[in-house]
Amino acid sequence: MDFTLPPDVDALRLKVREFVSDHIIGLESDPSNYNEYENIRLAVRDTVREKARAAGLWAPQMPQSRGGLGLSMVGQAAFYEEANRSIFGPCCFNCAAPDDGNMRVLEQVATEAQKERFLQPIVDGKVNSAFVMTEPHPGGGSDPGMMRTRAERKGDVWVVTGRKWYISAADIAQHFILMARTDDTPGETRRHLSAFLFDRDQPGWRILRRIENMGPDEHGGVCELEFDGLEIPDENRLMEVGDGLRVTQIRLGPARLTHCMRWLGLAKRCMDIAAEYVGRREGFGVRLADRESVQLKMGQVAHAIQIGRLLVMHAAWKLDQGDYARKEVSMAKNHVADTIHLAADTALQLNGARGYSKDTVVEWIYRYARCARLVDGASEVHNMVLSRFYAKEGDDFWSWG
Repeated sequence: MDFTLPPDVDALRLKVREFVSDHIIGLESDPSNYNEYENIRLAVRDTVREKARAAGLWAPQMPQSRGGLGLSMVGQAAFYEEANRSIFGPCCFNCAAPDDGNMRVLEQVATEAQKERFLQPIVDGKVNSAFVMTEPHPGGGSDPGMMRTRAERKGDVWVVTGRKWYISAADIAQHFILMARTDDTPGETRRHLSAFLFDRDQPGWRILRRIENMGPDEHGGVCELEFDGLEIPDENRLMEVGDGLRVTQIRLGPARLTHCMRWLGLAKRCMDIAAEYVGRREGFGVRLADRESVQLKMGQVAHAIQIGRLLVMHAAWKLDQGDYARKEVSMAKNHVADTIHLAADTALQLNGARGYSKDTVVEWIYRYARCARLVDGASEVHNMVLSRFYAKEGDDFWSWG
């Protein structure tokens, strides 16, 4: 098996690395570049975005016809890993969640009219977007069969009522993809949902609150939304009535994997910070890097990162072949979610009080890393998925095919 990147992809990867080093990492050390939610201020982000666009490093997941780079999933894995060497990187290249996954699914399933109105402004960096699915109890979370938000058809308009929460980016999003129940048939859990597009300026909905959390927050935070009569024209329905679950599957599989790509970049950044510190710090006459206990920790993290990279690349390759790669994505998601937390925890421990302070970005990554085992399916859910694959496939679970 040859894991060598194609020369053009590897050259692009190195170009991203250089751009991050020259234009983004330095921004992290200046408190004035952060907003009140500990992310890059949008004005600063937009300045860097213009530089990234001019450098030909814009929207790697989108086709060239839309102003993107048209990279394969394997190419995106190499790009995203380098982009997230900085905590600010992905949003500067327009490959941060949730816009990344929203652009991808709209490019795949939206009509041309929908793409022109809702997709292209996101690709161009003019607006942000949100994916509106998760609900408070007793509504749908990991189990979409529990979804309670309703869309009722009245002529050529759908009227939406219900509540959603933990909706990423909702506080700044202009364009939204909404999942709602359109079929109340008892026992129906495959064709009960439909997907819709709506704009922030439409009446009939509101943000109840921006939910406080450990942070740092993605741009737009995570919000609780209420719908009390939002009217969506049928022309803004995505795919067919009852295809909502298909839309989520098309979106969430690659989105989970691109999370992993970015997390690997952050894990490697933690290693960089740890290696630099233990390489110069001495205690009791011995350099920390020369202590066996430190070497064991560093080796463990390096090992976990490489396993994660191989899992991600395998899943990316399968997606490029047209496979859904559900098993491979779940394995990558669980392993890399654990790995980013291991890397951040190890770097914090090896840096001591310096790691716990805000003198480095390690504590930022440490807090951010904890959500990795929750977002886009909790680790327990992905383990259930893998268990079902094994129950069905037996030894073929590990097939080379």
